[in-house]
Amino acid sequence: MNKKIMHLSRILLGVIFLGAGLNGFIVFFGFESLFPTSPEAMALFTFDYLLVAEKSLEVICGMLLLVNRYVPLAIAVLLPLVVNILLLHLFLDPSLLFLAIILLILEGYLLIFYKAHFIQIFDKKPQ
Repeated sequence: MNKKIMHLSRILLGVIFLGAGLNGFIVFFGFESLFPTSPEAMALFTFDYLLVAEKSLEVICGMLLLVNRYVPLAIAVLLPLVVNILLLHLFLDPSLLFLAIILLILEGYLLIFYKAHFIQIFDKKPQ
């Protein structure tokens, strides 16, 4: 049962980030957004390099999650993005707060499932 929930969480998180990343590139190239976007979030991307960097990470990590390769790395890279998305929607634009909470739950579950891969980060005296 836990593996099924993990695979569902991994695939759902991968689809969300792959879609959001591709949607960001569509906006970057001057086309109309396919999915709803937060105007406050897009205002933060006044510098194009920031939009390209974040959306590239979202696409790459989304694909890694979907193909089930380097999953702990993708989770680690996406964690600051998920926290930033949550804080943005918590304080600036609550319209997509529900999605941000879902992202946090999915990310948190995957962190717990893959905790053995991250536990050594907290060693007091590394070898």
